[in-house]
Amino acid sequence: MDKFEIILTSSQTPPVERVREIEQWKGICICSDCPTYNDCSKNSEELFFCFIGRSFHCISDIRGCLCKNCPVTATYALKYNEFCTKGSEMAQRWFDGLVLSKQ
Repeated sequence: MDKFEIILTSSQTPPVERVREIEQWKGICICSDCPTYNDCSKNSEELFFCFIGRSFHCISDIRGCLCKNCPVTATYALKYNEFCTKGSEMAQRWFDGLVLSKQ
């Protein structure tokens, strides 16, 4: 189990505290520096796509990706990227698991 999986499965953290943790993690997020991030995302306060999930209405195409350079990726051993269009780390892991199990 890697660090990301431990965070997700930790049942010791109450939901209110988990929300606080996410707000702190947003402080090291670099999504707003990414070439794909746009004014719509900024105005909608969309951020931290790796944990929260893809952009719902602002981002539809990739114009560059900084996910691999993000401190969140290194800190939490994230394996994927392009979270703003492909979904959160958890969603991408689930999808890959689903695809791999059918092979």
